[in-house]
Amino acid sequence: MHYRWKTGMWAWILHRASGIGLAIYLPMHIYVVSSLHDPAKFDKVMAFVNQPLFKLAEIALLGAVIYHGLNGVRVLIIDWFGGTRVHARVFWSLMIIGLVIFTAGAYAFIQHAFGAH
Repeated sequence: MHYRWKTGMWAWILHRASGIGLAIYLPMHIYVVSSLHDPAKFDKVMAFVNQPLFKLAEIALLGAVIYHGLNGVRVLIIDWFGGTRVHARVFWSLMIIGLVIFTAGAYAFIQHAFGAH
């Protein structure tokens, strides 16, 4: 079978990948939140999550949340309004909006996380 690697296929693959990434992240987040009742455990967890590599992973999480959410909006638009002929334009329009949101969020996060002023 031959697949056509166009915008729709990439949107589908990236939507699944971002969803899997978010599903993997959720138990880790629950673990961190569950450590709030024990100050010693909380301090250990916070020392771990304050490492630079983990902060970069949080920026990737921001990108995954934005992509997954906006692509979900695209799917709703296509399903509700039928725009199968314009789905690529809708996709790229939402990705531009997502890039603006991501850039602003990542910039603010980097400023706060790494103390750059």
